[in-house]
Amino acid sequence: MSGADGRRERPPAPEPLPAPTVDAHTHLDACGCVDAADVAAAMDRAAAVGVTRAVTVADDLASARWAVQAAHWDDRVVAAVALHPTRTAALTDDDHAEIERLARDPRVVAVGETGLDYYWDYSPPAAQQESFRRHIDLAKRIGKPLMIHDRDAHDDVLRILREEGAPETVVFHCFSGDAAMARECSAAGYVLSFAGPVTFRNARALQEAAVVVPEDQLLAETDAPFLTPHPHRGRANEPYCLPWTVRALATLRGVTDDQLAASTAGTARRVFRLDGLPAVAGLPSAGAGDARSA
Repeated sequence: MSGADGRRERPPAPEPLPAPTVDAHTHLDACGCVDAADVAAAMDRAAAVGVTRAVTVADDLASARWAVQAAHWDDRVVAAVALHPTRTAALTDDDHAEIERLARDPRVVAVGETGLDYYWDYSPPAAQQESFRRHIDLAKRIGKPLMIHDRDAHDDVLRILREEGAPETVVFHCFSGDAAMARECSAAGYVLSFAGPVTFRNARALQEAAVVVPEDQLLAETDAPFLTPHPHRGRANEPYCLPWTVRALATLRGVTDDQLAASTAGTARRVFRLDGLPAVAGLPSAGAGDARSA
C-alpha cells in the first residue's frame, strides 16, 4: 500500500504516547487492509506509538464480514458491526438477520456504526430511522454497546433513543455536538468519542464540548482513514495517528498526555469489555462469510 487508504500518503509517525491507549473507532478495511498481514502491519505501526488496541468498524455487510474476520486475525483488534445510515435505502430482513449473526460473535464488541446522517442524500430519513430503531433493539437484545453515527441529526438521534429506550451503553462516535449537547448526553450516561476534528483550529464549539465530558465517559478515536488530525489534515489516517488527537484532548482538558491516554484506555476497556474477550484462535466459523477484497 502506498498510503493508509492506498491513495494518499501517510504522515510521519507522531511522538509515542507515554501510556498505551485504544483507538475506539477505525475502519481498517477502508485504510487499505485486506488480509491478516495488512492488519498486523497497521497494528504494529499503531503499537509503536502507544496505540495498542483498535475497534474496527463496519458500515455495510461486506465490511461487517471482513471486520469480524480481522478481529479473529489479531488479538489487538476487535470489531463493531452494523449497517451505516447511508446504506439503509434498500435493506431487507435478511440483511438485518446477517448483521445480528455477526454481532453475536464473541469478538464483536458493539453494534455500530448506526444512527442518522442527514448530510448525505443517500437514504431517506424514514429508512434511516427504521434501521436505527432495529439496531437499538439488537444492541439491547444481545447486551452490547450501541455505537452511533450522528451527522446533522442531533435532535432526531436523541429523540429516537428516548422513544426506544437506550441500551445500557451508548457511544457517540466522532461526537460532533456542542457543549450543551455534550452535557445532555453525559447526563444520560452516554459515552462520547472524539476524533480528528477536535484538533482543527476552527472547531471551537467541539473543543468546548470535549472539556465538559466526564473522564469516565470520554473516548478517543481516529475514524481512519477519514478525519486525519491537525497538523496532517487531508493526508491519510490510520490508528497510529491517534496520538495527535489524544494530545489535543489532554491540552484542552488541562491534563497530561499520560493521564488522557490512560483514562481513555480504561474507558475503552470498560465500555467494550476488552479484558474479558476470548483470545484469537483462528477464523470465525458460522456466518462470517468471505474476507472483503479492497
